Amino acid sequence: MSGDGEGVVALPRGSALIAHSARTDVGRVRTVNEDSFLAEAPVYLVADGMGGHARGDAASRAVIETFRRHLESGKPSSPEQVLDAIHSSNEAVRALSEAGEEGTAVAGTTLAGVALVDAGDGSGFHWMVFNIGDSRVYAWDGRRLEQLSVDHSAVQELVDAGLIQADEAERHPERNVITRAIGADDFVDPDVWLIPAAGRQVFLVCSDGLSKEVDEDGMARVLVGDTGHAAGLAGELVDAALAHGGRDNVTAIVVESELGAAGDDDETTRDRRSRLSHAAEDTRPRTSGGDNGDVPA
Repeated sequence: MSGDGEGVVALPRGSALIAHSARTDVGRVRTVNEDSFLAEAPVYLVADGMGGHARGDAASRAVIETFRRHLESGKPSSPEQVLDAIHSSNEAVRALSEAGEEGTAVAGTTLAGVALVDAGDGSGFHWMVFNIGDSRVYAWDGRRLEQLSVDHSAVQELVDAGLIQADEAERHPERNVITRAIGADDFVDPDVWLIPAAGRQVFLVCSDGLSKEVDEDGMARVLVGDTGHAAGLAGELVDAALAHGGRDNVTAIVVESELGAAGDDDETTRDRRSRLSHAAEDTRPRTSGGDNGDVPA
């Protein structure tokens, strides 16, 4: 399943033009796609139903349905509304598990996403980044891919403790063990970051079906290029994961946002649309390669 679109989100002093591409695929090995995504301006999220758990596909869908009920499409929310949607999602997924079920019988899902919010107190509009589990959110500035979220996983805890190196995590026997999930406990503890919304910003939200098949250099090389793919950059990223084996369900959303000032006329808006579709030439890397998602100029 894929989808793309763009829309203008009205703000008190200006507007946000937001475009996205999104795609999910069952992969080369699995028979059921337990990933779900929501891509409706200005909320973008991925939920990865826990592999090996009962009703993982229903769990991820429950998160999407809950966010749709809680957040109004086409307008910024508040951080409190997003948190309420997360906690309500936890309750909805918990309700999928029958009384007395535990362990692998419990329905569960990861969650990662971005939402445009009004932070209140005159602090302006921000992109609220949130995650639970090992689905990820990245920022892309045209040269460097930066992971914003932090995995809630056994191997990430080992990396943080200095017991293994980051490049060892993907080969570690506990690489698929997550330490937080929607539905796993009565209370869910999300990680949250607020990033000021300003100028042109690009985010990638994905399940681990992408990040475990394609490293950050590979993802950066896709984001650098123009694409003729029917599902845009998200489609290119998913195809890259499938080409590397596609051992899990894989989902990607690429979000491009540009804030404009109050009083922008139609010509200015058209110009902003063009810049979203074709990144400014002076921000494009001239060669590929580099470490940690960097693409040196």
